Amino acid sequence: MSPRAVLVGAPGAGKTTVGELLAARLGVAFRDVDADIEAAAGKPIPEIFFDEGEDHFRALERAAIATALREFDGVLALGGGAILAEETRKALVGQPVVYLSVEFADAVSRVGLGAGRPLLALNPRATLKHLLDQRRPLYEEVATVTVVTDGRTPEEIADYLAGEL
Repeated sequence: MSPRAVLVGAPGAGKTTVGELLAARLGVAFRDVDADIEAAAGKPIPEIFFDEGEDHFRALERAAIATALREFDGVLALGGGAILAEETRKALVGQPVVYLSVEFADAVSRVGLGAGRPLLALNPRATLKHLLDQRRPLYEEVATVTVVTDGRTPEEIADYLAGEL
């Protein structure tokens, strides 16, 4: 068993919104690894970051992704930083990974500069720019399909991906 699609991308790329639409078009379930992490920890991600730190969060994330890749056959959305872990990038080899690419201006308008996003809490514009620049090569490394999301509606992206997958 493995997912029909694994969505990766920066904050604001539309992983959850597009993922839910794509799952509906494919007639499969949608699953967000961030929701799995929150359920396992019993608290929201910002609290995990604050209480236990990013390293603890990333360990929970790696475990949740490994489980989902093994047990889930729908559309799976990973958190924006999930691809930082080499272990996760290796686990994505052979999976249908969709990189939802977003440029800085669209990402800023979509994420609202940090509400509920712990890594964007301080200096959100500079941090988001850095995250986009740092992570783009890693998203490209794991992707089997790349979709530029700028100027496109979630419905258009989901329709395109449904045809590709």
